[in-house]
Parts: sequence; C-alpha cells; structure tokens
Amino acid sequence: MSNSEFSKRLNTAMKEKGLKQVDIIRLAEKNGLKIGKSHISQYVNGKTLPRENILQFLASVLDVNSEWLKGDLEDNKIELLNKKIESGDNTMRTFNKSSKLDNVLYDVRGPVVDEAARMEADGTQVLKLNIGNPAPFGFRTPDEVIYDMRSQLTECEGYSTSKGLFSARKAIMQYAQNKHIPNVTIEDIYTGNGVSELINLSMSALLDNGDEVLVPSPDYPLWTACVTLAGGKAVHYICDEQAEWYPDIDDIKSKISDRTKAIVIINPNNPTGALYPREVLQEIVDVAREHQIMIFSDEIYDRLVMDGEEHVSIASLAPDLFCVTFSGLSKSHMIAGYRIGWMVLSGNKSCAKDYIDGLNMLSNMRLCSNVPAQSIVQTALGGHQSVNGYIVPGGRIYEQREFIYKALNDIPGITAVKPKAAFYIFPKIDTEKFNITNDEKFALDLLREKKILIIHGGGFNWEKPDHFRVVYLPRIEILDEATKNLADFLTYYKQ
Repeated sequence: MSNSEFSKRLNTAMKEKGLKQVDIIRLAEKNGLKIGKSHISQYVNGKTLPRENILQFLASVLDVNSEWLKGDLEDNKIELLNKKIESGDNTMRTFNKSSKLDNVLYDVRGPVVDEAARMEADGTQVLKLNIGNPAPFGFRTPDEVIYDMRSQLTECEGYSTSKGLFSARKAIMQYAQNKHIPNVTIEDIYTGNGVSELINLSMSALLDNGDEVLVPSPDYPLWTACVTLAGGKAVHYICDEQAEWYPDIDDIKSKISDRTKAIVIINPNNPTGALYPREVLQEIVDVAREHQIMIFSDEIYDRLVMDGEEHVSIASLAPDLFCVTFSGLSKSHMIAGYRIGWMVLSGNKSCAKDYIDGLNMLSNMRLCSNVPAQSIVQTALGGHQSVNGYIVPGGRIYEQREFIYKALNDIPGITAVKPKAAFYIFPKIDTEKFNITNDEKFALDLLREKKILIIHGGGFNWEKPDHFRVVYLPRIEILDEATKNLADFLTYYKQ
C-alpha cells in the first residue's frame, strides 16, 4: 500500500460519508481507540500509513472494504463487490455481539454517559453526578496507605497466590470476625480486582442456564448483568420507598421458585443509600432458611454509615446458611482506582463444597488480583480510619448528604428519602407533572440543557420512569449550583 494511494482513497471515502477529521477522532474514542489529531492529519495528507487495527476501524466507519482502502483492490473490483452486497449475494462474514448481552445493561457507564463524553470532546464542561468515584471531588487516600504501597512495590512484582497475600487475607479474616461473621478461616477469603470482579466470578461458578437469583430493584446493575451473563435469570424483588427503601419481604416470598438458588442484598444500598436494620435482615435470613437458598451480601459501603447507626452483616445472623459477603477499600479509603475488594465465605460450607471448588477453579484461572493493592489491605483495615471524619456532623459526606436531601425536596415535583449510608440519593420525580414517560430521555435532556450528568432509574433495573440517582460527592457549593439548575430546568420541562 502506498501512502499517496491510501490518502487519496481515504479522502474520497470521508467525503462520500460526509465525515471530517474530528468526526473520525470522536468515533475512534467511542470505540475505545486513540487517534490523535496529528495521526489523522498524517493519514489524510499521505505522510504515514495506519496500523492494521486502525485501518480496519477506518474501513468500518467509512463503509468501505479495507483491501480497497489500502490500495490492494481496484475500483472496478470494489464496485462489483458492492453490487453483490446490494443484491444480497454477500459472502462477507459479519460478527455480532453475543445474545447473552441482550438483557444486560450498565447505564452507570452507558448511552447517557457516552453523550456526556461527546459533549466534553466538544469542549463542554459536564458536572458528573453519575458514578461513585471520590478522587475527582477532592477526597484523598490516607497518606499511610500510599506510603505503605510505595515501600512494598518491589516486593509485589510477581503473582501472589490466587486468593491473595497472606497479610491481606489475615486482615480481612479478622475484620470479618469483628463483624461477627461465623465460621471464617483464612481459606475462606478471596481478594479481587474490586468487588465487581468477584461478583462476576461468584455468579459464573454457581449458575446453570435457567437458574434464578433474587436481585433487588433498584439494584447495582452489575448484579443483574453477571447473573444474566452466567446463564441465569435475575428475578427482581421490590425495595419499598415508603418503608425507607427496605426490601419487601412479601414480594421476596412471592418470587421464590424451585429454580431459585440465591438471594442478593445490597446493604448499605446503592442506589438508594438505605441501611437495613437487624429486624429486616433477620426476616431475609428466615426466608432463605425456609427455602434453603444462598445469601450474597454486597457490603462495600459498610464503613460509610451515618447518624450513629450500626451496620449489621447478614452473615452474622445466619451461621447455618451458606453466605458470601463482599466488601473492599474503594469507597471507605477513597481508592477506587486501586481495585481491591474481597469476598468472605461463611456459615454452612458443607452444603457448598462443589461450588467452592468452582470458585477456586475460576480464582486460579485469573491467577491473582492486583498485588500492590493487596499489600495495603492490612494497613488500611488496621490503621486510622479517616473515613470516620467524613460521616459525622461537620464532615464532608454528612454535610453534603444533609444539603442534597433538603435541596432536592425543596424542588416542586421532586421527593427523596433521606439516605443513611454511602453517598447516593435516589429521588422520585412527579411523572404526571412533567409528562415523563422515558427516564433515559429525561436524563439526556437534563444533560444537554444544563450540563448535569445523572443516571436514570431504569439504569438500576427500576421499572417505572420516575426515579434517578444523584451522587453527592461534590462540595456543597457545586451541589447548590446543580440543584438550582435542576430546579430551573423543571420550571419549563415537559416530555
């Protein structure tokens, strides 16, 4: 392929599609490729040729044959090829996404977020209230955690055992014991690249096609996604907004079938910020005991509890049941990017021996989790808990919670239950007042109009178009501006 011939054909194809250089750059970014302005300029001007993966991308977005684009196919041959395609005589193989993804969503990083990225690429500043990522809002990792990681880096160059470093697992085991989780040994601890990896691993090891798992609605959507990808069916039980977003026990009971293998609880809850009291947890345990199902408990926010409330691990109430408890440091130590989480097996492990073999197999296959991040678990869990200063009166998370709760409820047409934990609030919008029938459209309209990025309730497997999640990590002055802009938007918004 010659530079000049490639350049000529590239320019022709871009003209035919009506695409400019900046359009190619944006499309590349959307497809996970990095093409800088200088790169595309060099391709267009015939100064250099692209790598094979970039060539294939260009051919795809320009709807041309890659062989023609690089000059290995004459124009008359490409015309014949196009005629064959138009007539249906197309021998070209196409590749589609797996059908397993048909019922999977992850709108925390989905279409609305893609639109925000496009706007940012155009130079628009967007306030991101869509994801629980503390670092961009000025929350810092404790100094001792960073110092300890630095000092141990040279000792973390190789793999650890598949479950993780002894020091990390020992600290996690002791943490679990302090939470009164029964029957836990160091062999019951698995470290992971965040809780997300372990959710995926735990579902993949458990489910056969058609198996059912009870998952809350609203949920953290990765749970539903991982159940689905493993071949199972996520059956959503309702969390009741009128009862402080606690799980509806009667709804749980009504949705158990002979295919139900497990129930998932998220406590403290994302996206509602609810904290489940001991009495509610005991009712869930009673149901699980009656129907002999496993319990998966996502407790990543267990150290972000306010108002002097106590977080209770459901596994501590179920010594006779098999439980898997998930937690990590991403939120409590403001190190989401370090990717360190864990899961703890507890209770009656004799009924899950084969499942545990499956967990071990999958854990071995991924070799190990991030070793430098594992190296600071002992320090993080055993040292000063700086997060405690954020969740009391005068602390940032507490005061921002107080502000956002009042500010949202002061907006006509918006109501919200006060969260007791984490840093999320899940307000309700009066759909009749604003004629809202599509909550994703509402989120997109707000983004385009006011440059505020939130995630609609449907992104958390909530069926009605009447909720959205707000992350209240920004400082109060930013939240103040955001809620004023939202209030202004709602003075004229109708779908």
